[in-house]
Formats: sequence, structure tokens, C-alpha cells
Amino acid sequence: MEMHYHINSSLFSKPGSVDNKTVYEICSHIPEVIIFYIGMQICNMVVGLPANLMVLWLIRHNKRDTSTSDIFIWHLAVLDIFFCLITPLEIANLLYLTTSSTWYVLRFFYGVKDLSALFLACIALDRYMAVRHPIIFSKLKDRPHRPVCAIVMWFVILVHGILKCLNTIPNFDKVFTVMILATFAFMVFFNISILCALRQSGPGRDDMHPVKKRAFKMVLIILAIIVFNYLPPVALFPFKAYFAPDKFKCYVHYIAFGFLNISSSIQPVLYLSNKKPQCPGWCSECCSTKEKETITTNELSTVCTTYK
Repeated sequence: MEMHYHINSSLFSKPGSVDNKTVYEICSHIPEVIIFYIGMQICNMVVGLPANLMVLWLIRHNKRDTSTSDIFIWHLAVLDIFFCLITPLEIANLLYLTTSSTWYVLRFFYGVKDLSALFLACIALDRYMAVRHPIIFSKLKDRPHRPVCAIVMWFVILVHGILKCLNTIPNFDKVFTVMILATFAFMVFFNISILCALRQSGPGRDDMHPVKKRAFKMVLIILAIIVFNYLPPVALFPFKAYFAPDKFKCYVHYIAFGFLNISSSIQPVLYLSNKKPQCPGWCSECCSTKEKETITTNELSTVCTTYK
């Protein structure tokens, strides 16, 4: 369950030193927007941090109940944990600090968070292959390409974070704009394609297979969350030139990223809500047989191979 084209590097040439004013003072004519953004970040720290830690714990201890895309979910959770941890520094920087040194730390983490959608794209692609091309997926599921892909993603993300931290490349913020547009398009395409495939019943069947039905509902929720989190920056940032500078600096920017950053909480909570409760080994009869079942990518691939 996020990315910052932040006021630090893009909107002020010398961050933190505009007449020795804080960001809150600079945007004092629209204080409710800054308060809204800070509220979203506090939610990430209070909800997103423990939720992402729980995701790491579950993936680490329930290896028999994991899917192929869990490797990308694990890395995404690690990234979101670091992003949630900088919330106190970010709030202090927005409200109290006027020094430029804190922006170097924040810019690095913003640059890392900017490209976290790359892991979401990998997850969407993995699920797309499981549903639309289950035979190919089954042949490739034991190959080491996913860890290699995760390493490549981390390399790209860290390089982007370092370059954003240094803040020496003109118009570097356009990298985020291009990335978010492309990633959003890929994620929407993959999820809509999955939904179309899941709606198809098997030969001679009128009803959708139960696993497909549960997966359809889950993918539909995921698609709705992607649109909720990513549509504001996708719809607004390409038209930055059409906004008055002060309106974009203090209004459009923080509204868009408030919605986008809350994905650091929504994504892990969604993952946890889809996990089956674990029964103690000594009390298996205590668990209801109607417990919510986990839909793994591997199971979905098997069902799609049979019923497609």
C-alpha cells in the first residue's frame, strides 16, 4: 500500500530558505490543505507502520500460504515502512524547521517513495500472467526472475532517490510525472484485463467458479483503490503549467499526494484483510470451516487453467 514530487526540490530553488519561512507559513493562505496532508501522514504512521510490519511477519512465517507476487508485496512493505518512519521529521519540517539540511534527508525518501509504484506494477503483471496466461505462468513460477526483478527495481528506486536528494538535474520532477502516468496505465490495463478474464465462465457453466468469484471481487477492490490513490496526481500533474504557481505549490501538490501517500496504509490493510486466520495446531476444531479463504496467485492460475 504511494510518492513525492515534493515542494522541497521542485517548487523552491533553495529548499527551506524562502525568507526563513516554514512551508506552513508560506501556504498560510490555505492552511487546511497542509493540515489535511499532515493528517494523512499521521494516519500512515499510526495505521500503515504496524500494518506493513504485520505483512512482513505474515509473509515470513506463513511460507506455505504465500503466492508468487508476495515477494513484491514484501519489498513494497519494506519501502512503505521507511516512508512511514519519516513522518515525524516531515511534520517538523513543514511546521517548524527552516533549515535546508532536513530537505536532503526528506528528498531521498521522497525519491524512493516516488517509484514504489514499480512494485505495484510487478504485482499487477504477475497476477495478469496467472489469469490471462496460466500455462506460461505455471512454467515460469519456479524460475528466479522475480528476485532478480526485485533487485533491479531497488537499484532503479535508490538511484532515483539519490538523484532527487542531490537536486542537481533540471526538471528532474518530470521523471515522476512520466513514471506515474505509465505505471497507472499499466496497472489499470492489467487489472481490467484480469476482471474480463475472471467474468468468463468455464465451458458448459453458467456460474463463475467460486475462486474466480472471490478473486473478481478482490481485483475490483484493488482497481478502485488504484484509481482512488493515483488518479489525482495522474490527472493534475501533467497540467502543472496551467495552474498558478502558488496554487500548485500549496494546494494541488498536497491534495494529490495526500491521496497518493495514504496507499501506504490502504495496501497493507487490504492484504491483511485477504489473509485466512491461522488456527493453532492444537485447536484446529476451534476454527470455522467457513473462514475466509486466501486467494493466492498460484491457486488462481490453476483454476484459470482448468476453467478458462
